[in-house]
Amino acid sequence: MTAIHLENLSKSFGAFTALKGMNLEIADGEFVALLGPSGCGKSTTMNMISGLLEPSEGSIRFGDQDMRGVPMGKRGVGFVFQNYAIFTHMSVYDNLAYGLKATGVAKPERDRRVKDMAEFLHLTPMLNKPSAGLSVNILQRLAIGRSAIMEPAIFLLDEPLSNVDAAFRAVMRTELKHLQRQFRQTMVYVTHDQLEAMTMADRIAVMDHGKLLQVGTPIDVYNNPSNVFVAGFLGSPGMNLLNGTSVGSDGGLRIDLGDAGLSAPISPALAAAIPEGKAVVYGFRPEHCELTSGEGINMPVTFVERIGARTILHLGDKATSVKAVFDNDVVVRTGETVTLSIDPANIRLFDAATGDAIVEAN
Repeated sequence: MTAIHLENLSKSFGAFTALKGMNLEIADGEFVALLGPSGCGKSTTMNMISGLLEPSEGSIRFGDQDMRGVPMGKRGVGFVFQNYAIFTHMSVYDNLAYGLKATGVAKPERDRRVKDMAEFLHLTPMLNKPSAGLSVNILQRLAIGRSAIMEPAIFLLDEPLSNVDAAFRAVMRTELKHLQRQFRQTMVYVTHDQLEAMTMADRIAVMDHGKLLQVGTPIDVYNNPSNVFVAGFLGSPGMNLLNGTSVGSDGGLRIDLGDAGLSAPISPALAAAIPEGKAVVYGFRPEHCELTSGEGINMPVTFVERIGARTILHLGDKATSVKAVFDNDVVVRTGETVTLSIDPANIRLFDAATGDAIVEAN
């Protein structure tokens, strides 16, 4: 196993800065997902780790070894791309065995490892078939197997499931995690799909516009986003974010949300962190709502979206919109005005000027 250390890592292409001042520690055997929208710098980061690109500034170390100037072929990394790049003129067996043969692994050992990998990835029935004509799902499974069979200490995957169907993605999420645990590899996984990151990674590194915004376990990043971008990007639907102003009341500090009314009193620890009259962004997760006949946030229902076991209520308007998630038997119709109650423990506040999370006072 090998730890990865990224220190003040930056990459520029002419006047364009793709990555700026990234610091990230990836432990031996850890599964870290680089998560963010297109153009955020995650693939650039992975390409520098692999050796495809040299950093403009900063350093990359694998354990204690500085990787500057070390070519990709000597870094001991496995790399799977979005486009599977299989040798279609070869059989499935020959594709899996290609790297082993090129590095001089004896045939009995090659056969054993190919057999084990094919069984693990459910490729055994097609080992002798030509790769040409296989489905995209199978080709991507084969590409992962061809790299994994080399048992690299570091395994890099750049959106490997983006071209396959939804059902296959669900299967491969489980299999990739099992693969990483079996070989105890340090795995870095680039994705824009938060579900992939949340279900597979030990930690998530959220990126946007060439900057690393937050690193943490999936549940910590989800529950305690560091800023409004992370809050809105994670979650399906993402966190509700409403502009408001802190105001005093007999029951404690509240947030004036304009036409939506006053929030419930916020927690004493959060109230102690902000003065009255401060412009904030009031955040809460769609699943943290309850319908109430008492006081709360009042909004009209504009759309009722029923999705199997759950119902998503779309409320408000373009200026102030909210989504709320309930069980599928909730009785609400489009056009009604409902009142939402949010537990103060589930409220997150962000500075309206900077977008950064407001941390509870000790």
